[in-house]
Amino acid sequence: MSVVNLFPILHKLSRADKLKVIQFLVQELATEEEALSLQPGVTYYMWSPYNSHEAAKKLAALLEEDRQVNDA
Repeated sequence: MSVVNLFPILHKLSRADKLKVIQFLVQELATEEEALSLQPGVTYYMWSPYNSHEAAKKLAALLEEDRQVNDA
C-alpha cells in the first residue's frame, strides 16, 4: 500500500486515533535513528593526523605547489 492510499484512510480516523498514528510514527523514526547514532560503551576508532609525518609532508608539498601557482 502506498502512502497516497493511506491519506484517505488517515483522514477518516478520529482525533485520538490520528494521535496514536503520530505517536507510532515518531517511535518508529526514533528507533531508526538510534540504530544510526553512537551507542554508549562502544569503542569507535578515528583516524588522527597526530604523528602522521607523511601526511604533513604531502600537505606541505601541496601548499607550496599552490603558492607557486598563485604567485606566477
